[in-house]
Formats: sequence, C-alpha cells, structure tokens
Amino acid sequence: MFKKKKDIDKENEIEKIEEEKFEDENVREIIVERRSGFNFSEVIIIMIIAIMFGFLLGNIVNFVVFSDSSSNDDKFKELVTTYDNIVNNYYEDVDKEELIDAGIQGMINYLDDPYATYFSGEASEEFNEELAGSYEGIGIQVALSNGVVSVSQVFNKSPAKKVGVMEGDIVTKVNDTDINGKSLDEVVSMINSKDKCKLTVNRNGEELSFELSKGTIEVPVVSSEVYENNGKKIGYIKIDIFSSNVYKQFNNALSKLEKKNIEGLVIDVRDNPGGYLSEVKNILCLFLDKKQVLYQLQTKDDKEKIYGTKKSIDRDYPVSVIINDESASASEILASAFKESYGSHIVGINSYGKGTVQSASDLNSGDTIKYTVQKWLTPKGNWVNDKGVVPTDRVETVLQEGETLTYDNDTMLKTAISVVSE
Repeated sequence: MFKKKKDIDKENEIEKIEEEKFEDENVREIIVERRSGFNFSEVIIIMIIAIMFGFLLGNIVNFVVFSDSSSNDDKFKELVTTYDNIVNNYYEDVDKEELIDAGIQGMINYLDDPYATYFSGEASEEFNEELAGSYEGIGIQVALSNGVVSVSQVFNKSPAKKVGVMEGDIVTKVNDTDINGKSLDEVVSMINSKDKCKLTVNRNGEELSFELSKGTIEVPVVSSEVYENNGKKIGYIKIDIFSSNVYKQFNNALSKLEKKNIEGLVIDVRDNPGGYLSEVKNILCLFLDKKQVLYQLQTKDDKEKIYGTKKSIDRDYPVSVIINDESASASEILASAFKESYGSHIVGINSYGKGTVQSASDLNSGDTIKYTVQKWLTPKGNWVNDKGVVPTDRVETVLQEGETLTYDNDTMLKTAISVVSE
C-alpha cells in the first residue's frame, strides 16, 4: 500500500486515515490481542463462508457444528436453510458473497455495540495494516495543492529514501505516463499498480527519474524533542497511535532523551485514537513496577487488576501527559495510569471517554470481526466512559482561523513543560 496525504491540515497520515475510517461511527479504537480460537457465532460465520465457496465450486458440502446445545444445532440448521432457500429460490439473482457479508453484518448489528465492526476485503486489510504500523510501498507521502502533486514526506530507510527522492519533489510522471490533470487517487493507484515503478520528478527545474521497488515500510508514530525550562532539560514524546510498533519506537526515543540527561518528561497523546492494549501496557511498565496498578479489566463475571511487570523502576523524574477531546482508549489508559499511579500532572481538556476494550478476530476468509469484550477501569477503579479523563491542569489551546500550532502558541505544551520543571 502506498501512503498518501491530501491537501488538508493533518499532522500525520495514520491519524487522517483513522479519522476517515471511523468518522461515521464517531468512535475510537482499542484492540486487545487477536485470538486464535472462535466461539459459536464465529464458527457459524466460517461455516457460512465455506458454504458460499461450496456453491461456487458446485460441490455438495456437509457441515457439522460441535455444540453442547441441540438448540444451537437447530438454529444453525435454520441459518443454513435460509441461505440455501434465498440463493436457490429468490426471484432475482443473488450475489452470494454480498449475502454472506450482509449476514455477518446483521450479527454485528444485533449486538448494538458502537465499537463492533465487520471488516471485509480491502477494509479488513487496511484495518490490520494501520494497526500493524507498517505497509508495503515505496515509502513516501504525497500531497495535492493547486493541481500539483508533490512529495510531502519520505520515510527513513525506505526505497524512496535510499534512491534519493526528497521532500518537495514535484511528481510529473509515473511509469513514463504524464500525471498532469490526474487526481491524487489516480496517481497513487498508478504507483501501487506494480511491485516496481518509475517515478519522475521536478526538483528546482531539473527533471530526475528514480527506479523504485516496493519494500516493507515502518510508519513513524513517535516523535521526540528536548526543551529547556527553568534551567532543566525536559524531554518530549508525541505518540500518534498505539500501533504494534509503538513500544519499540517509544523506548528508543526515551533512551535517546535520557542520554541527554533530561530531568522531566512530557508525553503528548493529543488526537491519538488508541490502538493495541499490549503496547500501552508495555510503555507503562517502563515507569510503574509490579506493586503498582496500570489499569483494571472488567467482564460481566470478573474484575482483574493489571500490574506492572518489573520488581523496581529506576525512573522517578516527573512526567506530565497532554490530552484533548480526541485522546481515546489506549491514550486514556496511559493518562489515567500516570495520573493515579505515578502522580503525574494531566494537562489539557477532558479526553474522549471510551472505556471499553474490543477483541479482533481474523476469519479464515481474511475478513475481520471486532466487538467489545471488556470494560477497562482506571487504577482506582473509575470508569471514564462518556466522561473522559479529567485533567489536573485544565488548559485549552485555541487557534485563530488560519493559524497553525507552534511552540509559541501551544499553551498546553508550555503548561506541561512548566509543571515538570518546577
């Protein structure tokens, strides 16, 4: 997949995709580890999909559902019979694949769970890819402005970086085809169409061509900086999303900051939609030991406290966390743990307020189903759902029309730095 960035004001492509993907649902994501087994409902889904392929191949397939309940057996037979009747007797032709998708979607809709989703085909691939934190591509983002397609970002260690593609290059041809007048989606599709592509760009009036082969690109989701305040060095780490590679990137960034002798740390999870529960747990274990509660998980039958994993932690410098109303799920778990177990200042405004955990299961077809399995609670047992994490230092950054966020006008960042450098 080739990453693109349209001419809109977004800080990071992952955030843009997540916003677009879940905009209609008005939800944010947190995913637990994927499970290898399937419950009864999932077995039904797999069986129906198998039936579909059986019909397509013209074979007669016999199915057995292993269940402790005969009523479940009967209900499953009704489901199969209904599918069979519709496919064979409906007065118009029926698209079998779409019928299967509709059946699965109906089960998901029955749950009345705003965070339950069925991803099929390309949507499933995109969902898994975004949380994986990597993709197959040449390693650039492009932007469209005034009809001109230009390179807005080149990822480190990518094929594009290695051959010399630079930010600001104006794309003029793809595979020797002029892109003038084509949409951004068309240009991206041209680049993605083959494993190799020829990219022609204009750089300061000079035409340059690059032969590129796709590679595995790790998407940067962590950025860092050092600020000085009150004579102290304060580290700053921004986390865009809790993808499967965020702990590794965070740990690397933290190590580099600590080598610069920081005396405090600011963690910024503004606009972070969430991600993998295991990743935020690993990050918290860098600061909280096995005697300290990271968060709690509650099912309909049980409640469990999740503790740190190490006997002791050497880090004792002050940490503040910046949140806003788009900080959700894993971001809220992180902020709550620092607030209640580390004693941190939480700077900003109330977070999004998503206090549930979803499980994602990959079906044999390659599709993905996701639904809520638990509530998560703060270390002290509070449920932030629909309320959000309440900051200790309420600060709002308001930008004027056309103004972009900088250090000078970022009142949240300045406050977060100030409280850890007192």
